[in-house]
Amino acid sequence: MSRRLPPLTPKKVLRALQGAGFFVHHTSGSHYILKHSDQPTLRVTVAFHNRDLKRRTLESIVEQSGLSIEEFLKFL
Repeated sequence: MSRRLPPLTPKKVLRALQGAGFFVHHTSGSHYILKHSDQPTLRVTVAFHNRDLKRRTLESIVEQSGLSIEEFLKFL
C-alpha cells in the first residue's frame, strides 16, 4: 500500500529530486525544469511559489520523476 504525500514546499521537493539525481536544467517563469543526470530524457517540472504544493501536483511530480512515493519520501 502506498503512503500519502505530506504537504511539501517547492524547496523541499527540489532538494529531494536533486538527491535522487536530478539537476536544474533551466527555469521558465516560476517553474523549475529538472533533468536526470543518468537519463537525460527524464524531465520534471516543479512550480516554485510561496506555498505548499497541492497533493495532486506532488503526485504528478513524483510520477514524472519515475520514482515511487516511498522512494521519493526517502530523499526528504
